[in-house]
Amino acid sequence: MRDYLEALFIALIISWLITPWYRRAAEKLGLVDEPNARRLNRVPVPTGGGIVIMAAFWAAVWLSGARHQAVPGLLAGSLIIGITGLADDRLDLRARTKLMGQILAAAAVVANGTVVQFVTNPFGGMIYLGWLGIPLTILWIVAVTNMFNFIDGLDGLAAGVAVIASVSLFGVAHELGYSFVALLLLALAGSTLGFLRYNFNPASVFMGDTGAMFLGFMLSSLAVEGALKGAATVAVAVPVVILGLPTLDTVFSVVRRVRNGVPFYQADQGHLHHRLLDLGLSQRQAVLLLYGTALVFGSLGVLLVQAPPALGLGLLFILMGLLISMANRWGWIDHGKESRGQGERFL
Repeated sequence: MRDYLEALFIALIISWLITPWYRRAAEKLGLVDEPNARRLNRVPVPTGGGIVIMAAFWAAVWLSGARHQAVPGLLAGSLIIGITGLADDRLDLRARTKLMGQILAAAAVVANGTVVQFVTNPFGGMIYLGWLGIPLTILWIVAVTNMFNFIDGLDGLAAGVAVIASVSLFGVAHELGYSFVALLLLALAGSTLGFLRYNFNPASVFMGDTGAMFLGFMLSSLAVEGALKGAATVAVAVPVVILGLPTLDTVFSVVRRVRNGVPFYQADQGHLHHRLLDLGLSQRQAVLLLYGTALVFGSLGVLLVQAPPALGLGLLFILMGLLISMANRWGWIDHGKESRGQGERFL
């Protein structure tokens, strides 16, 4: 446990200390988010701060002396995702270009051996995936990477949700005996928490796509390495439940956009956090409410580690069905028809 806490605090301190320096550098370089109709900030705010999270994370991993065969793939993938994110924060890349970067990052991890090899059979035993594990793993990583892009709409939201998910997945990895993955998850939590000091409302720096994609990439990759890989895997419902908040927001967004007759990747103002603001909540109130929701999902996911696979999968379907039904009733899925005609962009 001492090694875990060491990684956590090293990452937190480094992130806490270098974020103000990065903020000043971004301002000088003109890497800022200007106010516009789609953004909530009223003044220019430095962006691309996810590079701080990435640097603090890898510095903590190195200083902690963590060594594992998965490191080269994770490092290569994170560099690809970081370059893609920074380019998007600076140049506003086309969706297709950004997706290619995400696929390349996922492929780097998969090529190094981080692949879902088995899935738990709800009726008992394991199912070996063989070569199918490769495209499924890439799809999983790319999907979660974009899920965090989707929820990065309020000050501190994506960062706080990532911290909660990291700690929850740490509980799963520690329970299963994956000490290396557990250490990396706490390093990720620490680097994100240090950045959150400056990213919480009112944010003085944004993580940008650099940070949102890095967090989604690392969480999805570490979930494979520490929960879904090998014959000792837990039910796939566990990491899905832990990442329940970004998963639900993605499901709602895709369904809403398809029903509204617009491409599923087109931006709108119908995300869960937008709806909470429409209901009269302040940014801080909405973020804290969503933190609480993420904490419920995370705690439930950890509890499901020891549950029978059929129970976990059944509970996941019931929970998703109830929440989608509630969202449809409250107008969260139909909201956003007025967004038709907005410019195309991955969130």
